[in-house]
Amino acid sequence: MEQEYTGTVIESTGSHYVIRTADGGTVEMRLRGRMRLQNGRTTNPVAVGDVVRYELTADGGAAVTAVELRRNYLIRRASNLSKEAHVIAANLDRAFIVATLFSPVTNTEFIDRFLVTCEAYGIPAGILLNKLDLAATHPEELEEFIAIYETAGYAVYPLSATEQTGLEVVRQLTATGTTLLTGNSGAGKSTLIKALVPDADVRIGRISDAHHKGMHTTTFARMYRLPSGGDLIDTPGIKGFGLVDIAAGEVFRYFPEFMRHAPQCQYYNCTHTHEPGCAVIRAVEAGEIAPQRYVSYLKLLDEDGKYRS
Repeated sequence: MEQEYTGTVIESTGSHYVIRTADGGTVEMRLRGRMRLQNGRTTNPVAVGDVVRYELTADGGAAVTAVELRRNYLIRRASNLSKEAHVIAANLDRAFIVATLFSPVTNTEFIDRFLVTCEAYGIPAGILLNKLDLAATHPEELEEFIAIYETAGYAVYPLSATEQTGLEVVRQLTATGTTLLTGNSGAGKSTLIKALVPDADVRIGRISDAHHKGMHTTTFARMYRLPSGGDLIDTPGIKGFGLVDIAAGEVFRYFPEFMRHAPQCQYYNCTHTHEPGCAVIRAVEAGEIAPQRYVSYLKLLDEDGKYRS
């Protein structure tokens, strides 16, 4: 029997993987055919952050024999309709979405789908509000955005990656464990990673003049070792964040501010959409829950399957 080793997947392109070995080196890997067949529900049986067992091959690479049980993982609905989902990364200590108020505008609905997914899969989440230099010129909108998410229970960290503002806080947040960064293209995620990991091999994109949206730069997930010793996972720019394996009746459980009010609803099976005596609706009307968050909730209940698989 070949000797087995254990390592962590630090790069994935879907067909190409790189493992960080126990001694800090790297080895390229391939999957055994049976592993591909056993993971029919997802587009990728192995994801960045996975701890894997592998055997060395004659060509100097490695063949993965098994994937260790994941502590958690971040997943989204796959664009490939023949598969159900795509695992973005695994074994995370925290995840941040890089958002912007301007150039481009990050849709709050997209942010909320990300936060709901993190809640559902047990991943502590927060928001890195980038391009503070632009947002600071619109103080009312900046204050409103921060209030929406801090009221919901999430920390918002304003920063400017280009001006090196607020980066020390990010360095402290990512100093230990494994942190994932995601966001729409153009939000400045690659610029932020370059500021945190100067030797990172990331491409800095630009904003489309025609559409005021980001141009895709990151094309595959990759893990970087931070100077502090923590790990940082960079993900491709994501346009949509369709939910997976979350039933309509469970969606409200992943809105922390809803859960603070739901026990006071008149009906135990309240859907928080139309029922009399709904404490969640009362909280929205009283300004205790942001209307934007409630609109996101209603859209996630959409029965046409656009937002849920």
